Order: sequence, then C-alpha cells, then structure tokens
Amino acid sequence: MKVSKYLSKHLRHQPERIGLTLDEAGWVEIDTLIAAAATHGFRFTRDELDHVVATNDKRRFAVEGTRIRASQGHSVEVDLGLSPATPPAYLYHGTIAGSLDAIRAEGLRPMNRHAVHLSPDRETATRVGARRGRPVVLAVDAGAMHRDGHVFQVSANGVWLTQAVPARYLRFPESH
Repeated sequence: MKVSKYLSKHLRHQPERIGLTLDEAGWVEIDTLIAAAATHGFRFTRDELDHVVATNDKRRFAVEGTRIRASQGHSVEVDLGLSPATPPAYLYHGTIAGSLDAIRAEGLRPMNRHAVHLSPDRETATRVGARRGRPVVLAVDAGAMHRDGHVFQVSANGVWLTQAVPARYLRFPESH
C-alpha cells in the first residue's frame, strides 16, 4: 500500500485502526503517526511522508509544524475550522453515469463524508469522476445556491465543500 493511501485511510477514515486519536481539527503529531504505523506493520520515514505531502497532486494533506492532517474528505468527526466563502458562479462535480438517476432524484449528498465535494473546474471534476469509471461532469449553479443561503467553504487544497446540492441547482450534460 502506498504511503498516500495509508495516510488517507488513517487520517480521514479509520485512525482508531492503528491507535491514533485525531484532535478536534483532525491533526495528529507526525511522530505519533509514524510510530503507530510501524507498530501495525507499515513503515515509512519522515522524509517519505514529506515527499508524499509535497508531491500529492491533490494536496490531500497539510503539515503544520510537527502535525499533519487530511485537508478534507473525512468520514470521522472533525472541524477543519473553515470559514464560509463565496463560491464562483459555477462549480463542478465528477461522477459516473450509473449515479445520475439517484442524483437527479436526490441531488448531491455527502454520503459517508461530512460534505459534498465540488471542483473549481471541469478538468478536476473529470479526474475525480474517472476514479470510478467513465466520468460525467455536472455543473453546479453555486452562485444561485449561495444567494439562496447555502453555505460553502473551501479547503486548503481548493476543494469546495457544502452540505448538499439540491437537484434544481445541477446542470446535467445533454447526452445524459
């Protein structure tokens, strides 16, 4: 398992599996993380961790002094301390065709995460959707949502977060 996947699993979803306790904002001491991973049979160095943080194309992790956390995407309870932000007129969501019927009926829901993740551009949304198959990109009328009182936040790595996106704010591609 690659270091980045290991970090995602344990900093976003299952810290308890290796005996980690994240603070209320999702931070953990790097030395504690490395020691816990080693105790559970997965060894990596601080240099390897720093390399993953520096080269991750999605900037999934943040380091502050001697601490690390996932930038967003948690299924465990954390408060990232993000302030409300005014989104651009449109944001984008990458998905696959098999999800479209549910999205048309229910809009975008956070599923097992704390928020719906939206991309600032079509290219990023296409990459996100492609992780699960042939991507379909939906446009989100974020400007109208914001005017209607929906709250947006933007994570340190540029992912836009909101509680849900009602279907009326979604623009589906013509072919779907």
